[in-house]
Amino acid sequence: MKTALKFAVLALCGGGTYFAIEMIWRGHSHWTMAVLGGICFVLIGGINEFFPWEMPLALQGVIGAAVVTVLEFFSGVILNLWLGLGIWDYSGQPLNLLGQICALYSILWIPLAAAAVILDDWLRYFMFGEERPTYKLF
Repeated sequence: MKTALKFAVLALCGGGTYFAIEMIWRGHSHWTMAVLGGICFVLIGGINEFFPWEMPLALQGVIGAAVVTVLEFFSGVILNLWLGLGIWDYSGQPLNLLGQICALYSILWIPLAAAAVILDDWLRYFMFGEERPTYKLF
């Protein structure tokens, strides 16, 4: 129960943060993006839970960006293509796949995912008494 509560708190923090970033970046969002953001945040935070702490932050950012890109693609196929919600459309961007993901945003996810790793680590440290984070960039 304690673990489920921890993941729920982390998902709410990550989902709320992502929703706020999207509101600032695009000027609008959709509630499903808070859900997706929460899921991505928990998974990105798990990177250094499953891999050694010595893993460079830059590599964690790349892995996190890959996680987000995969989830964004499948979410986009369901939400935008199947359900027709039209939440986002990258069709006008170069190197896009079905308008649901594109190279530019996949690259932009690298520093955001690295920031999510740091935020997750410090939330875990302060809120749940986990290990104090340390980082190596490369």
